[in-house]
Amino acid sequence: MLLHGIGSSHRAWSPVVAVLAEHFDVIAVDLPGFGESPPLPVGVEPHPAALAGAVANLLDGLGIVAPAVAGNSLGAWIALELAAVRPISCLVLISPAGLWPGRTPLYNRLSLQASRWLTRRWCRPLSRLVNHRFGRALLLRQAVGRPSRISPDRAREMVWDMASGAGFDATLEATLDRHYLARPGFDVPITVAFGSRDLLLGRRSRHVEQLPPGARLEQLAGCGHVPMSDSPQAVAALITAAAHQAFSAAP
Repeated sequence: MLLHGIGSSHRAWSPVVAVLAEHFDVIAVDLPGFGESPPLPVGVEPHPAALAGAVANLLDGLGIVAPAVAGNSLGAWIALELAAVRPISCLVLISPAGLWPGRTPLYNRLSLQASRWLTRRWCRPLSRLVNHRFGRALLLRQAVGRPSRISPDRAREMVWDMASGAGFDATLEATLDRHYLARPGFDVPITVAFGSRDLLLGRRSRHVEQLPPGARLEQLAGCGHVPMSDSPQAVAALITAAAHQAFSAAP
């Protein structure tokens, strides 16, 4: 199961789905309030644990037990919360959000709010601007390590997803005063990977010691915050290795 980040959709995983599907059944979801999924019901705050509850309900409805779960950014935080409430074979956390002390750092919040404002106000002009290499370099450098290499079509998807997610504002607000808190007895294999060119998550947002013990740390060379677009083969290899190891060890 693949979980995207805030201001995104299942399409964030499109560069790796075909490779993963050679080995596994793959589900890339639209989290509540993003892509084609409606927001959570009125009155339910879309914090990571609540979003994890929605994913757990989806898994129950599909009859899926103990999947391998990969998440990017907020999706990685949701994956951690999901593993606290139901069986998970392994977690692959790519550029995980929530590993900061206290509140969401100001830079992270302002960067996301600026991206949201720009794409909502000028979605059509920006969708044309990404036809040009300099336009992709200008708009996508917060998300990817080599934005000029991203295809115009993929860049347009990223602009549209940031602009259109109905749950963006409420979800961002619900995370501002939170960070990930590991629970006692957590026993799920974890692989954590950060892109070497991730401009969104600085040192202050990478407190991996907040994770349960035993997490394996990797670096994705030349990749930004959303490395599936930068190096799909490397991301697919990371997920494949972790899932194969977990499934082979299962009773």
